[in-house]
Amino acid sequence: MDMARRDESIFLRTLSGETLPVPPIWMMRQAGRYLPEYRELRAKAGSFLDLCYSPELAAEVTLQPIRRFGFDAAILFSDILVVPHALGQKLWFVEGEGPRLEPVADQARLAEIHERADEAVLAPVIETVRRVKAALARETAFIGFCGAPWTVATYMVAGRGSPGQEPAKALFARDPVLFQAIIDRIVTASIDYLNAQISAGVDVVQIFDSWAGSLGLDDFTRWCIAPTKRIVDGVRAVHPHARIIGFARGAGELIPAYVEATGVDAAGLESEIDREFARDAIQTVVPVQGNLDPLVLRAGGPELEREVAAIKGMFGGRPYIFNLGHGILPDTPIAHVERLLAAVRS
Repeated sequence: MDMARRDESIFLRTLSGETLPVPPIWMMRQAGRYLPEYRELRAKAGSFLDLCYSPELAAEVTLQPIRRFGFDAAILFSDILVVPHALGQKLWFVEGEGPRLEPVADQARLAEIHERADEAVLAPVIETVRRVKAALARETAFIGFCGAPWTVATYMVAGRGSPGQEPAKALFARDPVLFQAIIDRIVTASIDYLNAQISAGVDVVQIFDSWAGSLGLDDFTRWCIAPTKRIVDGVRAVHPHARIIGFARGAGELIPAYVEATGVDAAGLESEIDREFARDAIQTVVPVQGNLDPLVLRAGGPELEREVAAIKGMFGGRPYIFNLGHGILPDTPIAHVERLLAAVRS
């Protein structure tokens, strides 16, 4: 099934190119550790992965910020690394440190990785989508997502987050054929995964390329743009009207080329991007989303008010979705989120 437009959703209207007097708002990582109700469920689940793979609990986590704040979109609670996990790579999370995987850095290890994702591994996530879809009000859009191949590959190769993504860079310099094979498997799995999310009920999908800014132009074109375009094409081959947001974090002046080549419907903006450039070179082509620094939200006060006003003033003349430049920080006070919503909607 294709994603049908719901006229009640100001989020989808904005993605369709409509400029609204009050922009829709949601936040990356809006379901998470800054909420006491999340921390309670997280303790009940036992582990982060158990929480991701429990449809009942993951659906509840997805809905918590909608009930508390009334955001204009819910985003599926999951993790970008469920894709390599479904490809057969061992995945676990270390409390306070983040994800760990068994590194894939040679042909022997690649041979242990599946050609396609195991649908049974991802089935609980798809069931979460169905549950959330059934619970959401019509005016609240529903966002699914995956990690972009470059970003996912950096974790698969290094076995963890890595400063500067050096292990992945070293591998594609040493053995580009092997690295391309890793990318190819991520692309195939991501197409299947996003198509399954759309069929289960999400209205929009977002492709997170969190480490796009670590590559120069040629490598960005090869490892970020080209694989993302394949995903967009693969999703639209099944769901021709799918709405897709691309977030090439840190890509800056390369984002216009990314938008044009990939065919995404909207572009996420990191906090550091030049706003006038984003308005003139990106927002004239597609709707944009993001830009508020999560540190400013955490600090709150007059600076938050000024930044909200500045962002609305800069991007309010064309289609814009209010969001952060990356995920909300875990120690952000709830009162600051409430003040953000009031300021955006005033």
